[in-house]
Amino acid sequence: MSPAIASILGLVIMFIVGTALPINMGALAFALAFLIGTFFVNMSANAILAGFPGDLFVTLVGITYLFAIAQKNGTIDLLVHWAVRMVGGRVVAIPWVMFGVAAVLTAVGAVSPAAVAIIAPIALRFARHYRIDPLMMGLLVVHGAQGGGFSPISIYGGITNQIVDRAGLPGDETALFLASLLFNLVVAIGVFFAFGGAKLIGRRDTGPHEEFEEGGRASLPVTGHGGTPAAPNNEHHIPKGATRDQLLTLAGLIILGVGSLAFGLNVGMVAITIAVILALLSPNAQKGAIDKVSWSTVLLIAGVITYVGVLQKSGAIDSVSNGVAGLGSPLLAALLLCYIGGVVSAFASSTGVLGAIIPLAVPFLAGGEIGAVGMIASLAISATIVDVSPFSTNGALVLANAPEGERDKLFRRFLIYSGLVVVAGPALAWAVLIVPGWL
Repeated sequence: MSPAIASILGLVIMFIVGTALPINMGALAFALAFLIGTFFVNMSANAILAGFPGDLFVTLVGITYLFAIAQKNGTIDLLVHWAVRMVGGRVVAIPWVMFGVAAVLTAVGAVSPAAVAIIAPIALRFARHYRIDPLMMGLLVVHGAQGGGFSPISIYGGITNQIVDRAGLPGDETALFLASLLFNLVVAIGVFFAFGGAKLIGRRDTGPHEEFEEGGRASLPVTGHGGTPAAPNNEHHIPKGATRDQLLTLAGLIILGVGSLAFGLNVGMVAITIAVILALLSPNAQKGAIDKVSWSTVLLIAGVITYVGVLQKSGAIDSVSNGVAGLGSPLLAALLLCYIGGVVSAFASSTGVLGAIIPLAVPFLAGGEIGAVGMIASLAISATIVDVSPFSTNGALVLANAPEGERDKLFRRFLIYSGLVVVAGPALAWAVLIVPGWL
């Protein structure tokens, strides 16, 4: 059996077993990476572990640790209270505020995971308070981040435009940005109504903010058209001002945002450093926060991405990509390239996928049968729309910040949704941006 076939077979086994049995898919992925990498791909243990996503590991741990501290000292509750006042208590506006803020952050230069890392914990907190579907809230955050991600001054946009320029292809920075923004906006609207957004219309927060107890239901009185309030907790903790610990945590969150967005510092390292400083300043207040880190999710994501490294080393991805690029039909080749970009990006770096897929499109774009701008935009959307996958950084960040008791269920729902996106997203981008030939 060839290394490529063995690695693809291992991927199939991993998903079948991990879905059918209550086994952490990440642990299974590590085992398969070792077995297939050693016996079929002739990789050493060090070479296999070179695919371990150390940056993502630190990001997941750092962000969840920092926001666990923020949750324990009441900072998140304070932010919820302030945000409720800003939107005038209109519950229906909250998911779209999260979408808009994430889009603005990435449009002005934030990397998508940094924006999601900052917004997702707060967004999921809102979801719990207002009984908003956490899947819908998380998806709007990710789609917002992806929607703004191809502006001319953004990370994705800059990388894509540079690749296009080096390849000697005609490009349109504004068209690329608007195509991504509008595509993600339309998808977000569909997600909003598919997961209960219509029920939020007319609902308002009619009372003061109260503390939320872990594992409980929303404690904010919210009324619908009928005016029936949600049952509040028995204890009422109305924030009258920020405490010392809350002010320090807010300062830490601001430093996280400025450091990662303005100065390009690693979001995971900054987050874990701030969390440790807060723990040193108030050791008793943060006791137990480290237990809130989503260790099972960290294992899941790290294992699967490590296996993808074996898959790449085996030559499976390159073989498939090169075969598609050599097809005689440009439209069919374009569709298959969109699918390859989407499927691979669901597990690996979107930036890396863009850098590999776009050059493969150069040979048949040179013939002029397909519009270069539409092709580039379609490839860009296909490679990033799937970042809702729980195996991508953005999806993993949302999943890691979900309440522990809801995490398994949310993971399965994320997996189903991302599967639908992988199937339908590239085809829709191809049908809208390539087939009509208007770009």
